Amino acid sequence: MARYTGPICRLCRRSGEKLFLKGARCFTPKCAEDKRPKPPGMAAGRRRKLSERGTHLREKQKARYTYGMMERQFKHSFLIAESMPGVTTDNLLVILERRLDNIIYRLGFADSRSQARQLVQHGHIILNDRKTNIPSVLVKAGDKISWREGSKKTEYYKTALAGIEAKITPGWLSLDKANMTAQVLSLPAPTDIEALFDVKAIVEYYSR
Repeated sequence: MARYTGPICRLCRRSGEKLFLKGARCFTPKCAEDKRPKPPGMAAGRRRKLSERGTHLREKQKARYTYGMMERQFKHSFLIAESMPGVTTDNLLVILERRLDNIIYRLGFADSRSQARQLVQHGHIILNDRKTNIPSVLVKAGDKISWREGSKKTEYYKTALAGIEAKITPGWLSLDKANMTAQVLSLPAPTDIEALFDVKAIVEYYSR
């Protein structure tokens, strides 16, 4: 599946705000959005005032960048949310949070979603006692997540284990920090999710 392979920090500069795509680096003086807050491009000057359509597009792009999704995949998630009973904005937020790579990030196994996606793609993660390499798979309540036995011998795992105590686990996830195993207690409620984008604007973008 296609994925964005360009400079990650460029996405934050294009959005005009921090999206925290590079983990701990975003909190240091090395953050590109702090060093170069102007949009990317040789002739980049002051940001122009966006039209209503442009504002909706920007919010949609921020959501895509945050979860590391391409347009086709993101729109597919929206169509699923739209077809479900209930409020589309709430449904979309929950679907995005249910992605396996996002769960790995929320558990503190990775410092960013892109790092979490790489862990899944390289086969380090076990979902319900089966190895999976699909970052976009949607977890369900009761699902169990652990590390592949061979991956526990890696330096990355040892570093993650040493730093897991400092990580905060969302209330809808249960984490055994000693064994680095987790379980999805329930699906997240929209109020559990701190979105860096306007979900209503995304719905309006696709509904026009």
